[in-house]
Amino acid sequence: MKVLNAGTRAAVVLCLATALVHVLLVFLHVAPPNPVSQQYSRQVNAWVLPLFEQNWRLFAPDPESVNRQISARTMHTAPDGSVQVSNWFDLTAVDNSAVKHNAFPSHTAQNTLRRAWSSYLETHGGDDQARSPRALMIQRYLTNIAADRISRHGGGIFESVQLRVITVPIAAPAAVGGPGSATATPKPVDTRYLPWWKVDSHGN
Repeated sequence: MKVLNAGTRAAVVLCLATALVHVLLVFLHVAPPNPVSQQYSRQVNAWVLPLFEQNWRLFAPDPESVNRQISARTMHTAPDGSVQVSNWFDLTAVDNSAVKHNAFPSHTAQNTLRRAWSSYLETHGGDDQARSPRALMIQRYLTNIAADRISRHGGGIFESVQLRVITVPIAAPAAVGGPGSATATPKPVDTRYLPWWKVDSHGN
C-alpha cells in the first residue's frame, strides 16, 4: 500500500511538473521577444512546434481566400525492380467528410492538414528546399500525415510519397450592380507538385 501511495504521489508530481514546464514554454513562445525567450528559443521551438503552435487567429481571423485540394500518391519498388505508382488519394476529401454534417468536428479533421501545408509554405517558399531544421521538420510532418492517412485507407505497400496541391482562388463578392460585378476576371487555378519524399515503409 505504501508503495502504491508513493507511486501515485510521484505520478502526480511528474504530471504537475510537466504541465508547469509546458505552460512556461508556451508562454515564452507567445510572449514578446525577451532575453529569456531568445536565449532558449531552440528549446522552446523544439517543444512547441508543430503540435502546440499558438497564434492569434481566433481573435484576429484571416479568412481563407483560396480553396485547396491536397492529394497524395505513393510509389513502391517491387523485388524485381519494377516501380508501381498509385492513383492520387484525396486527403482533403477525407477531412471534409469528417467535418460535414458533424456538429462537433474535431480539431484534427479541421486543421491538421491545413496548418501543416500553411507551415510548409512559410518555411519552403516556392522551391521546396528545406533550408532550416524547422523547415525539414515541417516537411517530415506533412509527409507523415499523408503516409499515415493513406495507410489507414488501405494504401498498400509503399516507400515514397508525393503530394499535389490544387489551389482554387475564392472570388471576392461583388456588390450587386456595382463596378465589375459581372466582369471580374477570376484568378487562375494553380497546381503544384511536390517532390517524391522517402518515408518509413508502410503497408503489409
